[in-house]
Amino acid sequence: MKKLLLTAAFLCTISSSFAQEGGYFFGGFESNSQWLLDDDGINFVAPEDNFRSNNYFQLNYSLGKFTAGIQYEAYLPDALLGYSPVYENGNGVGTYYLNYKAEKLDVTGGYFYDQFGSGLAFRSWEDRQLGINNSIRGARVKYNITNYADFTALYGQQRIGFEVSEGTLQGLDANIDLSTALGIEAVDLRFGASYVNRYQDQGVQTFLPSNVSIAGARLDFVVGPVYGGVEVNTKSKDALFFEGNLVSEKLYDGTAMQVNLGYSQKGLGINGTFRRLENFNFYADREAAGNQFNDQVVNFLPALSKTQDYLLTNIYVYNAQPGLVIEQAEQRAGEVATQFDVYYTINKGSALGGKYGTKIAANFSYAGALDAEYNIDNRFYEAKFIGSGSRYYRDFNFEIKKKWTPTFSSVATYQNVYIDKAISQGGFVGTQGEIKAQIAVLEGTYKLKNTQSIRAEAQHLWSEQDRQNWMAAVVEYNFSSRFAMYVYDNWNYRELSYDGEESQIHYYSVGGSYTEGRTRLSMNYGRQRGGLICVGGVCRVVPESNGLSASLNISF
Repeated sequence: MKKLLLTAAFLCTISSSFAQEGGYFFGGFESNSQWLLDDDGINFVAPEDNFRSNNYFQLNYSLGKFTAGIQYEAYLPDALLGYSPVYENGNGVGTYYLNYKAEKLDVTGGYFYDQFGSGLAFRSWEDRQLGINNSIRGARVKYNITNYADFTALYGQQRIGFEVSEGTLQGLDANIDLSTALGIEAVDLRFGASYVNRYQDQGVQTFLPSNVSIAGARLDFVVGPVYGGVEVNTKSKDALFFEGNLVSEKLYDGTAMQVNLGYSQKGLGINGTFRRLENFNFYADREAAGNQFNDQVVNFLPALSKTQDYLLTNIYVYNAQPGLVIEQAEQRAGEVATQFDVYYTINKGSALGGKYGTKIAANFSYAGALDAEYNIDNRFYEAKFIGSGSRYYRDFNFEIKKKWTPTFSSVATYQNVYIDKAISQGGFVGTQGEIKAQIAVLEGTYKLKNTQSIRAEAQHLWSEQDRQNWMAAVVEYNFSSRFAMYVYDNWNYRELSYDGEESQIHYYSVGGSYTEGRTRLSMNYGRQRGGLICVGGVCRVVPESNGLSASLNISF
């Protein structure tokens, strides 16, 4: 690690001189580490390798129309808790690429990231917090045919740890600006089409399809303040696997449809999204289906729900359920979900707006099972378009942001949520099924002299199920734009332990951060509450833990 830091500092120094020659270096270094400690209060026993660290060093060089890059990664002595086993004790070159980009042509060899449409058919991306890096190793060509039409072609294998998937992916994506092509001025109209194919050898099971593909099309429009779009995809027949095991020798196809409609003008925004998923899991290796680490996922299916920011609103989060399950204990064919958002600003100077105005945001989210009939003995099902399937998740929440004086502002949040926790977390041991909860949050920020400020939060969660009631408090002090410290306590004060007594567990943490130029260091000590951690609607499971954590980020 010391060598990597010295290298980063050296490159920061010399990059300007290379820029004078016509080329330049850029990149960064990131290190996230844990020192895990035993904690009887949450029944956590630190593993023997109680120091864990995820490290990433990225170096890129650009010269004219060419850019090349490499990313070295080290998960030593082991990866952070909750990350996929593919990273255990691993280190080496994770990705590399060479790119040529001209006015119309963009060619990449090596590892690359991309997305077709909304991602229903294909998305490759990196999220280090979730432990996801499903980049494609191969070749990609992008070409702008005209100023209103372009296409992308790609070929390669998806990254899994420091290896690549058994399956090979091929993809085509095309987009055309119909308004420009047809000379239409009143409407902004865009059309796109995508095709993604996975080739994988059948092996000894000759009934398995070698090629499985997703094909789809989308249409988006903007007419004045109104905008919307529709995307439809179909998946060809594939075998049904779960965690490496063949569930059925029958082959099943799948579908996905997403529709959104919105209205936006100054002070008012309304947006609605509807999505239907039927047997729409897609993996670079058929046997990866059902893994809890999002390994080898080809398409992007986040939950249609608001991304929450607070300690207690992040307890009952939803994980999308697009897969097919036909078992004696459980039957599912996919999900239907919808989400509505309304944003409204009360004008300054009005009775409710006050001197500085008031911002109100409301959100409603729902996800449920597709209504379907199942024949378990024959491994057969038939799903309705929507029907009246069981409810998986329902969330209603709103927030009010108000600036009271030049130095004080507040945020009030309320959430009413229902969740089938066993479904959302994949039936993990300890889940207790249907949960209803209400959460209230009050947040205030007071600006002091110069760049100093203090922010405080008070939170409460009411529930008669699962772990019952919670309280939380956060205090954060910003000494300057560079240095900040915080302390919080997340108190589960009504959970009943095995002997019927109230356990009253505190999940506390204290920490801070310091930023100097392009370098940021943060540290904290405390307990990690177990459960789902979600970023952008994609989740991973983290276990309960206690210890010291540190994060270092350097960019150049």
